[in-house]
Parts: sequence; structure tokens; C-alpha cells
Amino acid sequence: MADGARFKKIDLSDPQARQARLADIRNLKMARSAHAFVRGSTDRFYEWLDSAEGNLPQGPAIWICGDCHSGNLGPVGNTKGKVAMQIRDLDQTVIGNPVHDLIRLSLSLASAARGSDLPGVTTAHMTEALIAGYEAAFDDNSETVEAPAAVKEALRSAVSRKWRHLAEERFRGRRPVMPLGRHFWPLSKGEQAEIAALFREEKVRRLVTSLRSRDDDAKVELVDAAYWVKGCSSLGLLRYAALLQIGGKGGEYCLVDVKEARKALAPRARDVKMPRDNALRVVEGAWHLSPNLGDRMLAAKLSDHPVFLRELLPQDLKLELEHLTAEETIVAARYLAYVVGQAHGRQMSDDDRRAWQRTLATRRSATLEAPSWLWTSVVELMAAHEAAYLEHCRRYALHPQALPGHPGGDGK
Repeated sequence: MADGARFKKIDLSDPQARQARLADIRNLKMARSAHAFVRGSTDRFYEWLDSAEGNLPQGPAIWICGDCHSGNLGPVGNTKGKVAMQIRDLDQTVIGNPVHDLIRLSLSLASAARGSDLPGVTTAHMTEALIAGYEAAFDDNSETVEAPAAVKEALRSAVSRKWRHLAEERFRGRRPVMPLGRHFWPLSKGEQAEIAALFREEKVRRLVTSLRSRDDDAKVELVDAAYWVKGCSSLGLLRYAALLQIGGKGGEYCLVDVKEARKALAPRARDVKMPRDNALRVVEGAWHLSPNLGDRMLAAKLSDHPVFLRELLPQDLKLELEHLTAEETIVAARYLAYVVGQAHGRQMSDDDRRAWQRTLATRRSATLEAPSWLWTSVVELMAAHEAAYLEHCRRYALHPQALPGHPGGDGK
């Protein structure tokens, strides 16, 4: 098949026909940079982990993010209007080894440092700062780790955002409708009927009216919906954006994300009980790791597929850490690890916390204030991902369609 044949015009309302286009967009997004490749290759990370597991410490079995890269942390609002820095993507969450989150976060920050053309010594200092920030979350006598300037700015922006800011980013015109194009694709008649039925369910209405400013008995009407081309690792899953109006004509609007939940790639701990339904797994993991998000999520079924729903709030922002200076990288590593440590630590008993702190304090060399297993993991993963990234680019980014202007080709 000629290269160009893969990009022929297709009916984007056909769920089966979408898959090839979504795969192309995902591959081109991952070819944008080594950092983007790391963020989109969770499967490769766990393939490496399977071979390295015997050399890693075993922490207490708790809910972990499972895909704890820097882009999956950010400001998250709750139903009461409060905003906090928390984990914002829980697709891979399982009850597992907290070491996996530490290594995944270290890899993403090391990749960002290399993408900013920073020297290797910055990665070493970043690893030291990361473990120090993580440990600080378990030390009751430690001072709160200060957020870097980029995070402070994101939090300030999140607190001041209103629905109109979200609407300006997502919609066109005075009356919100889903703007079909690069990011929103049309639905089939079957999908339209299934989504309409989903939003007639009482539990969905209660989810949408749970925010503090809304009447518990308010009417909730589905105004519009579309397939959502969003994220990278999730491209190819069922993903829909639903625009709702609350309280009838003249009422406020809201945007709900409907996302398929599939089996997690992250390995679960032995002899632990987790929900068999993957959507319930994601929601329960969110409750433990990111309370602001867990308060606003709901597990459901859509065409026999497990899905989870959450309303998108204007306060929910993705943290972008690109083109950092050496100092910014080190400060960001310390703070983000502190956030992850808080999410982990709140699930542990006092005895587990103390035992985990003792484990983290061991296996350190005289030249690096970080565990040797963490540094070795970062080095091995960076080498493996760099080789895989170059091969990925050869396979997917040599096509003329990868240039800006082709869907996904500019990385947006």
C-alpha cells in the first residue's frame, strides 16, 4: 500500500473507519519529540519493568497512578470550588508498587531535561531532588515543598478561570456546539442514541448537579456530543465529549468527558482485591490518589464497554514542563515528587510509612543522593526509549503527511 493511501478521505462518523486515522495521529504525535514518545509509550515502560522487577524494592501495596509522567499531574478542581495540585489521569491506576510511579516520573523528567538540551549532570541532580521531594511527603517534621514558578502560575490561573474561559477554548459562537474538525469528530447514529441514553440515567444527572452552585433537582439536557480526539496513549479508545445544559433554557452549560476504561498495563500487587470492572477500578483509584477528581467521577456502561465520566472544570489544567532551565527542572522534580508522595502516603499506615522510608534510605552511593536502583532505572530507560524513538520516527514520520497541516502532524 502506498504511504498516501493510509490518509485517504474516510467517514469519521464510522467507528470502525476511525481507528486507522487515530493510529496515524497517535504515531505522529509520538514522533514529535523524545519526550512525547515517552509520554505515549506506557506499554514499553512496563515491558522494561517486567525484566527489571527483581532489582527494584517492594513498597507497600497501595493505589498507584500507573502512568505517572509529568503531564499527568496538574491543577484539579473539586465539587466545592477548591483547587489543588494532584494526579489528573488514572487510566492505569492499580494497587501496586509505589516504586513504579517514582521511576515513571523520573523517566519523564529526564526526558524533558534532554529535550531542553540540558547536560547529563542536570538529570543526576534532578534524580536527587526527586527522591528528596518524595521523602519529604512522608516526614512530618519536613517543611512543605515549595512549588516552582510554573506550577504557582498554573495554580493562580486555575483558581481564576470561569466557564467562559473553557468555552472560548473549546467552542465557537455564542451558543456552544461541538466544533467539528481536528479535535471533535461526528458520531454515528448508533453512538448518538447510546450517548443520549447514557445521559438520561439518574446517576449521571446527580453527578452533573453535584457542584455546589447547582440545584440537586435541576434538569440536565444533552445539547451536543462528538467523538473526542484527545490525548496520546488513549487514542483509539472510545472517547466522547458531551455538552450539557443544566436547569433548562437559560441555564448554565457544562462539558463532560466520557472515556473507555480498559485493562491496566501496570502490574497489580499479588493477593489484593480490586474492582473487576475497569471503570470502577479507575474511579476507586482516583478516590485514593486524587480526591478532587474522585469526587467528580462516575463509572458507567456504554454499548457494553466500561466507561468513566467526569465533568471538565475550567480549573483543570494540564501542566506543561518543556524547555526548562536546569534549575527549573530540579525544582519541578522535587515538587512533583512531593505531590506523588502525598498521594501515596495518605494511603499508608504509620508502620508502612516508616518501613517505606527506611527502604528509600538504602542503596545509595557516595556520589549520588538517590537510590542506585532509581538512577540505574533512569539510565536504562532513557537509552531504551531513545533507540525506540528514533526507530519510531523512521517508521512513522518520514511521510509527507507528517508535516504541519496534516491531522496530528504538528503535534497539537
